[in-house]
Amino acid sequence: METEPVMTDQRGRRKTRVGVVISDARDKTVTVEVPTQFKHPRYDKIVRQTSQFHAHDEGNDAKRGDTVRIMETRPISKQKRWRVTEIVERAR
Repeated sequence: METEPVMTDQRGRRKTRVGVVISDARDKTVTVEVPTQFKHPRYDKIVRQTSQFHAHDEGNDAKRGDTVRIMETRPISKQKRWRVTEIVERAR
């Protein structure tokens, strides 16, 4: 009994990140800060880093302080390579 190889769609392999909106001053663009942490290979200490991404927000729905999920996409402008897919949690 042979099984066929499973074909995966390239669109399903896009990176996603969850972060907090730190700026919504521009039209249809938000700046999202994504925290990461990893164990240092030599010193075994937990190292915390933050990265900032400029994400496309078509409806201007995300506001400062919101937690959002962003997805990698084609280049939209000079700095925007991500877009907001959903708002996970609204700011208070």
